[in-house]
Amino acid sequence: MSFHTLIKKLPLLLMLLMFGQACRKQFLDAKPSTTLLVPTTLTDFQVLLDNIGVFGLVPTLGEASADNYFFPFQTWQSLDTREHNAFVWASDIFEGQGGQLDWNTPYQQVFYANVVFDGLSNIKYNPDSIAEWKTVEGSAHFLRAFAYYNLAQVFAPQYDSTTASSMQGLPLRWHSEITLSARSKLSETYDQILHDLDSAEMYLQGTGLNSNRNRPNWLSTKALRARVYLSMRNYRMARAAADAVLQQYSSLIDYNTIDPTKGLPFTMLNVETLYQASFLGQGVQQGITYPSVLLGGFYPNTRIDPGLIRSYDSNDLRRAIYYHYKTDSTSYLKGSYTGNVFPFGGLATDELYLIRAEGAARAGDVIDAMNDIDTLLTHRWKTGTFTACSVGSAAAALDTVLLERRKELAFRGLRWTDLRRLNAEGDTVTLVRRGLGQSYSLPPNSDLYTLPIPSDVINLNPYVTQNSRN
Repeated sequence: MSFHTLIKKLPLLLMLLMFGQACRKQFLDAKPSTTLLVPTTLTDFQVLLDNIGVFGLVPTLGEASADNYFFPFQTWQSLDTREHNAFVWASDIFEGQGGQLDWNTPYQQVFYANVVFDGLSNIKYNPDSIAEWKTVEGSAHFLRAFAYYNLAQVFAPQYDSTTASSMQGLPLRWHSEITLSARSKLSETYDQILHDLDSAEMYLQGTGLNSNRNRPNWLSTKALRARVYLSMRNYRMARAAADAVLQQYSSLIDYNTIDPTKGLPFTMLNVETLYQASFLGQGVQQGITYPSVLLGGFYPNTRIDPGLIRSYDSNDLRRAIYYHYKTDSTSYLKGSYTGNVFPFGGLATDELYLIRAEGAARAGDVIDAMNDIDTLLTHRWKTGTFTACSVGSAAAALDTVLLERRKELAFRGLRWTDLRRLNAEGDTVTLVRRGLGQSYSLPPNSDLYTLPIPSDVINLNPYVTQNSRN
């Protein structure tokens, strides 16, 4: 079957965004063409995986539903339907609005990865190209794992090892030939993510950081594993994966070298970034409006949670580097590790220090946990002002780690996942939105922490059942 024929056979749930930004070789030409190039070589497949119009993009609705920011009433009233509803955790976020990028883009990534897998199976073995073949194969496994993980954080329930085999996960795809299928069990979804990471680590063994950070490598694969295990509340394995990376690469940016007056203080190619990814961007594409909160410095009507701002010490450089401040003392977000206004959703060493520290704290290894926090904060505070953290118990160490995690990783696409898993750990965090004509609240462990699957997906595939939103 030709690549063009294969694309035409895709159901609409995957096709809605299939023809965004084309690859250099026009693999994704939306118009029927007898000259459409079919990817058949390792170089072709690498070009397909290098398409930054498809890969390196992460969902936004989790962050848009979290508690790091708020909107004034008039701003909230003017928002696009899905953002307006997500902000107050409405049962029906989309109200029939189709073509949702938070669902479609990750599944587009899965499709491209599967095209590569199917194509590689038809390539004749050549010992001279084995290194290139491993890079392509390993990258495809990483990218499929990254896509499924990001989908699971918003469209599947919080993972619990005691119930995962009876809860609904995601529809899984292993080949580019698409057939309608039911949702997997949640345990099967995470098994697939971890299986892909196993394969990625094997094929990418020995690879390091590349010049543009948009190609996976062994470090980023292990870093993603740490993030996945943390979301699963497997803190021992999360700690081990984070440590495996930091033993080989542990660079941090000294924020004393960053100019806090710049609207875009960071560059994309910085020493912390292990894999570059950003939130789906602001604007209108194919009828979809992206969340305004994600525009950073270019959307001053976004307000940062005052409690989050107050949590930064006056000597903590993150307070000035991460946020703009207005004359009325309200604040809004600046650019991040993407080097532009779209928040960073990739993998970086600072997150790994915090994962390793949390694993240590939960294991009672207070000294190890505080050593990682001290290392991080030494690079975040004004030179000469930071003193080592001192806590009296493992519980206090964990509280310190979680506070620093929120301050360090704000607007990185991680807060929604953290709220889900921490509530599952027994935290009783109730989110509240006020000043909107009425008060809205989201209780811990609510069904509303799992977002609804877009209605057009449900309508096109009768085997996919909707999430409960009671």
